[in-house]
Amino acid sequence: MTDSAAVDTRCGVVAIVGRPNVGKSTLMNHLIGQKISITSRKPQTTRHRIHGILSRDEYQIVLADTPGIHRGEDRALNRAMNQAAVRALEDVDAICFMVDALKWTEADEHVLKLLRRVTTTPVVLVVNKVDSLEDKERLLPHLAFLGQQFDFAEVVPVSALGGHNLTALEGVLAKFLPPGPFWFDEEQITDRSLRFMAAEIVREKVVRQLGQELPHQVAVEVELWEDGPRHTTISAAILVERRGQKKILIGVGGDRIKRIGTEARHDIEQLIDRKVMLNLWVKIRSGWSDDERALRSLGYDERD
Repeated sequence: MTDSAAVDTRCGVVAIVGRPNVGKSTLMNHLIGQKISITSRKPQTTRHRIHGILSRDEYQIVLADTPGIHRGEDRALNRAMNQAAVRALEDVDAICFMVDALKWTEADEHVLKLLRRVTTTPVVLVVNKVDSLEDKERLLPHLAFLGQQFDFAEVVPVSALGGHNLTALEGVLAKFLPPGPFWFDEEQITDRSLRFMAAEIVREKVVRQLGQELPHQVAVEVELWEDGPRHTTISAAILVERRGQKKILIGVGGDRIKRIGTEARHDIEQLIDRKVMLNLWVKIRSGWSDDERALRSLGYDERD
């Protein structure tokens, strides 16, 4: 936290919420200008509430990326993800509710029901993927329909991936920040530790490599982080629940785990700006995704 208590600065928290796979993490990454949240085409890739920090001369926006809010709570992991997303609505200065262009689903309506309980916090509707529309004339009536669903503070069409209209969105969000000093150093881009970020990078590579072959019961735990004079040594365990999942993850002759390690090492080196020796192995931990104690040990307890 900085010591500058300038009266002419503003700082606050903006939560990004929406159904799974609507582009929340992509939006935050492009607003920050650096990869903070992992992404993939598989729904519910984001599991934790992650804060990205966007600092300008006059304001600092603390963006809270959240897991996609979904109805399924059959496992402890699903409940923990939903709880993390819902808690992100507490004590924030504004909420970004993301939807897909020209789409309105039961899952979107489910999220909106939660937002209707938030009576004092301004909600900005962010309509994503407008660049993918072949018939742009269909957008205006759809925006009018969306405007009838809730009293949104603003409606902003964007393309999170293409960067379209993100400057306008940033300006809209800045209006809702209360006056006050910055909470974080201006160079800081997230409140998460490097160990957490490294584990998330490894998990992203697993999801991208095996998104169709492995279910969500995959987690990553960094067991060793050692900074040497020439490189950083990181050892991480990839947790699965069954022996068959371990076999799929390792691949024939270890080819898949090697590819995952190579891609993850490259991204981690960019993150910490030094050489990395990354050691990965796969562990079977039966039932971890439905074990609340195991989830807490893996950092899924958001109560603190």
